[in-house]
Amino acid sequence: MNFLSHFYFDRDTDNCYLILGTVLPDLLKNADKNVILHPEKLKHTDRNINAIITGWNKHLEVDRYFHSSDFFVNHSHQLKMLLLPAVEGSPVKPFFLGHIALELILDNLLLTTHKITADSFYNHLEGCDNSTVAEFLTFAGLNDTTAFFKFYEGFKKSRYLFSYAETQKIAYALKRICMRVWKDPFTPENEVEVTEVLMAYRESLQDNFMDIFDEIERRLIVN
Repeated sequence: MNFLSHFYFDRDTDNCYLILGTVLPDLLKNADKNVILHPEKLKHTDRNINAIITGWNKHLEVDRYFHSSDFFVNHSHQLKMLLLPAVEGSPVKPFFLGHIALELILDNLLLTTHKITADSFYNHLEGCDNSTVAEFLTFAGLNDTTAFFKFYEGFKKSRYLFSYAETQKIAYALKRICMRVWKDPFTPENEVEVTEVLMAYRESLQDNFMDIFDEIERRLIVN
């Protein structure tokens, strides 16, 4: 799941460090795809650092439930098949395309149906002290935090996730994500066709997209 979908499950908490932990695996991956940390079983004397670890573990749990769900398997496959003609000639792997497109649509629907707000998400991140975040990263085994904080500060300043509420910009967001792996993922023509596919698929999901969030919430309670 993407940033805002992870945020949904803890949208009512007042603990900014827990929220940061729920999205930190993806923030790190975006900052430097070569960084691999495993703080899952660590325990610290600082409660804020432990809250980050709790959030980190929640992220892994939510992703595990999401990626093993029938919802993900079915809709990512359908999106992949619909997008294939739209990206003919593109180097992007079809499975990657369907996977990321579905996650972006879910974030868009959470925003446009007012289940969450991007403001609330960013306010949580702004509430976290960078010295605590740095201490967590060092504790988890990241010796040089420079690249992370450069990305993290830019991520907070740009407030890019607000654009996910604009349905016509989902294709551009998908292109930006693909550009981290492929230099020229889409032509302008590809982008127009991708936009049409994603807007139509979003409409088809609007009435039942909360099924996956309800399913995951039930599994989180049980486990």
